[in-house]
Amino acid sequence: MDFIPLRRQFQSIQTEIMQQISEVIESGTFILGPKVLELEQAVAARTECTEAVSVANGTDALVLTLDALGIGPGDEVITTPFTFFATAEAISRVGARPVFADIDPLTCNLDPGNIEARITSRTKAIVPVHLFGQPADMGPIMELAQRRGLFVVEDACQAFGAEYGGKPVGSWGHAACFSFFPTKNLGTLGDGGVVTTSDRQLARTIRLLRHHGSTRKYFHSRIGYNSRLDELHAGILLAALTHIDDWNAERRRLAERYRERLRDHPWIEIAPVGANRTHVYHLFNIRSDRRADLQEALDRANVPAGVYYPLPLHLQEAYADLGCRIGDFPVAEAMSERLLALPLSPFLLEIEQDAVIRALYDAAGGEPS
Repeated sequence: MDFIPLRRQFQSIQTEIMQQISEVIESGTFILGPKVLELEQAVAARTECTEAVSVANGTDALVLTLDALGIGPGDEVITTPFTFFATAEAISRVGARPVFADIDPLTCNLDPGNIEARITSRTKAIVPVHLFGQPADMGPIMELAQRRGLFVVEDACQAFGAEYGGKPVGSWGHAACFSFFPTKNLGTLGDGGVVTTSDRQLARTIRLLRHHGSTRKYFHSRIGYNSRLDELHAGILLAALTHIDDWNAERRRLAERYRERLRDHPWIEIAPVGANRTHVYHLFNIRSDRRADLQEALDRANVPAGVYYPLPLHLQEAYADLGCRIGDFPVAEAMSERLLALPLSPFLLEIEQDAVIRALYDAAGGEPS
């Protein structure tokens, strides 16, 4: 059993992918061509934004967006300590300082109630993360940002297709960043990313930055980056995009099946979905004070599982200069010790899911309900 059966996923649309690849080869245009434009228009429409700018990966999406917003040395950006490293890394890459605020114990997302106390005269933006496919609490975050004059950049890298308050993630902040890494809900056969926004000037700046600060060949108006999405990846993503709703629906169905079958497990807790949200389950996590015992039982049954994330960002060696200590963000630290991600994918078979459930009950000496 694979933790994420990517071969099944891409094999399911292989004919469509090969058609897209054939069209790219036939066109002779491989960088920033018609497939990229078509994908950007489709993503903008899907996220209810006026603009989408594709880039080389999700990390670059964050870096270029922060750069385009004028965030740099001397500035501070508030974000969560419980996320993949790239979120804070992007802040550091533009020369700004990440400032962490603790998370909501229900959703594991940035807790709006912990943000305001972290704001200083140097704060320029908030970067909430829609962790594991569940939207952050964007209503209060946007209200706070508007009141304090701050930018909001959604890190939506794990949440394509999720919604908050009936609106898609990607449409709430001043901009949002998505990853098309193969394991993401919407992924390609390699790296890719996109920025969504309804700020046309911001989009123009990101387009400038992604292409060496140039809009005319060999003429450069500012220092930029080389961060472009290839036509081949754009074609693959166009093929996948037609299936994303069905894939996300299957993720939700299997997640509910886990909830139902594991509800009586004596060692396991499963948090409910936060209010006003549509979760797309990039990852499905259980919570347990006996995580090591559960992992051992899964290993014995040859069932893969994962820990996301074993060390919060404020305790990473790379951020030792921030001076954070154990106990500074207790909710994030507790989640790093309790969460365990189970196999979940639109292409996970029920018989495989049953094997996961059975192994978890075996650990506690019980039987599946």
